[in-house]
Amino acid sequence: MVSRLFVLVFFVCTASVCSGLTDPRDVAAINSLYVSLGYPPLRGWLLVGGDPCSDGWQGVECVISNITGLNLSGANLGGELGLSLDFASLLSIDFSNNRIGGSVPSHLPRTVLSMLLGNNLFRGEIPDLFKELTSLAHLDLSSNNLTGHLPPSMGNLSAVTTLHLQNNKLIGTLNVLEDLPLVDLDIENNLFSGPIPPKLLTIPIFKKGGNPFNTSVIPSPSASPAPEPTSAPAPFIGGPPSHGVPSKQGNGSSAVAPHSAHSEGGLKVRNVILIAGVGVLVVVAIASLCLCLWRCSKRKQMNETVKRHEMGVYANGQGATKSKDSSRQPNINLERYVPRRAVPEPLGKMGEGHGRASSSNRQMDVTKTLSSRQKKDQVGDASLPMQPVASLLAPPIPDEKVIVNPAVSAQPTVRKRPSERAVSSPSVPFYSIASLQEFTNSFSPENFVGEGTLGSVYKAVLPDGRLLAVKKLKATVSGQQSNDKFGDLVSRIYKLRHSNIVELVGYCAEHAQRLLIYQYCRNGTLSDALHVDDEVHGKLSWAARIRVAIGAARALQYLHEVCQPPVVYRNFNSTNILLDDKLEARVSDCGLASLISSGSGSQLSEHLNPNGYTAPESELGTCSWQSDVYSFGVVMLELLTGRKSLDRSRPRGEQFLVRWAIPQLHDIDALSKMVDPSLSGFYPTKSLSRFADIISRCVQREPEFRPPMSEVVQDLLRMM
Repeated sequence: MVSRLFVLVFFVCTASVCSGLTDPRDVAAINSLYVSLGYPPLRGWLLVGGDPCSDGWQGVECVISNITGLNLSGANLGGELGLSLDFASLLSIDFSNNRIGGSVPSHLPRTVLSMLLGNNLFRGEIPDLFKELTSLAHLDLSSNNLTGHLPPSMGNLSAVTTLHLQNNKLIGTLNVLEDLPLVDLDIENNLFSGPIPPKLLTIPIFKKGGNPFNTSVIPSPSASPAPEPTSAPAPFIGGPPSHGVPSKQGNGSSAVAPHSAHSEGGLKVRNVILIAGVGVLVVVAIASLCLCLWRCSKRKQMNETVKRHEMGVYANGQGATKSKDSSRQPNINLERYVPRRAVPEPLGKMGEGHGRASSSNRQMDVTKTLSSRQKKDQVGDASLPMQPVASLLAPPIPDEKVIVNPAVSAQPTVRKRPSERAVSSPSVPFYSIASLQEFTNSFSPENFVGEGTLGSVYKAVLPDGRLLAVKKLKATVSGQQSNDKFGDLVSRIYKLRHSNIVELVGYCAEHAQRLLIYQYCRNGTLSDALHVDDEVHGKLSWAARIRVAIGAARALQYLHEVCQPPVVYRNFNSTNILLDDKLEARVSDCGLASLISSGSGSQLSEHLNPNGYTAPESELGTCSWQSDVYSFGVVMLELLTGRKSLDRSRPRGEQFLVRWAIPQLHDIDALSKMVDPSLSGFYPTKSLSRFADIISRCVQREPEFRPPMSEVVQDLLRMM
């Protein structure tokens, strides 16, 4: 003990010598931790010298000069963590699956978002350390030797969604947890007693087996004196058992013992059982009524949210703000903790420079011709504040190739609406039919990319070598809207700017044709990458799949929580997620839900989400941001398993991916067998389990239990 103290003092005194890039406070903290752990043989970790951030110490994650993550799960660590982890900006702590003993640290930085200490040898009571940890979202203390009651400060965890305490020796009641925003609570195999708070029974994932709970009022610790005899039996008044005096029965449970006037032995046993039974029934009825009222209130809120999503259009010139529906989101400053590109830029800051088709550095030529006409659209779009755009109607496009004047520039012309209507946003670049015919070789089969619900997509090659994707809308789709409405739609889509959404670079509306022009993504759709294109499939490592999920989630977060009013995607699936040259996700078809709903209603409804992406409530005509979250969960299942969301070639029980996969997501052995075989086992088991947890929450049958996309983005970022 003396030697450890000496080494610790030495490290503190020499912190400036070995700090280098890393904050000296973090250097002192990690040196103290190294001593407490017993000098484990971790890569890069040194007794003297070295720099945790610049030298890449094992398990240490940094942002500039601050240590933000200590991720040493399964590193065969022993020793202890010490009394304090006094880091300046620590976000994640993962020491799970080790042999660390001692007590849980009694002090943690208030910046911590995730603390995972499961499957270790921690002992003693859980310290009362949570008062200032209002950003903590994930806490895992499972499979240790923890004892005692839950500390009162756990009630301050206003952002916690996951709490795992199973396989310990914790005692007492769960009252301190009843007001927390939990989504996943596991307290199995402890010594918790007393009644379970009704609010906890509404948690989507609640595991409580192996505890000596009871459903009656907790008896008083001291025995009550026997009631004095009276001249007549007291009348029974219906109510819960607490109206009587608790009386211990032979089985250890509490029952109500009313007053008796008979000295021969009181009321008969059957009367006691009857009274206790009536009391229990009353309690159950009241709890059921409260639960019913709560669910009705939730459904009403959901319906109001849907109405807000479907009302109106974006106000011209308005900047974007965060969604007000943030009751379930942790109060975390994303710009502080998340890389800059993870935070969407507010719409009000976009300038006219966004209006040019200037994405040539990200576009490269296609290495091979896509031959299958069953491929889905490879274009993207969105909906935001809009400006009317003129649309010209003329005779249909002739079949023969149009001869274009060589003097015509490759740059699009810009047509503005008449001056009597004020325009507060940049005009959308206009491409003529003649120029598009030249760029697509008269929409030849060689330039055909794919066929989707709304129309066909063709590759366009500009004279300067840039590639664009031209979506030629079906007449049954675009013909349902007037010129003004179509112009408004184009303007809304054009104003969307996000790194994970395919950019609209122009449009065409002449000769009875309506076309949208987008960036071109070289690697096609995520659906093709998973199920058709073996070359791209081979590049989708586990880390790459997580990055794709993060990109797609950021796009939906932008639509749901940054755009005002929020944008419901409605048709989210893997065919609408494109992969660029770096296999980053670019979501397409973001703002065309109005075309789907207005165009040839019954026919398009048959094509909407035909492959197992539809949320249960969507089948009844209800679409909301929760419906998009469900569809995103199905896409994550595709990334996990490599299977299609609907595959008629498989056995009947495996055709619908969600129905087949959901029962197996929390069984680690079954989960390992579900993983895409092409990954060949190259993935961390802990990461796989977390990925499955996110899926499980996204595809909850009840919409109100699904997390907002900002919460999903944060959970996925912690996996990187």
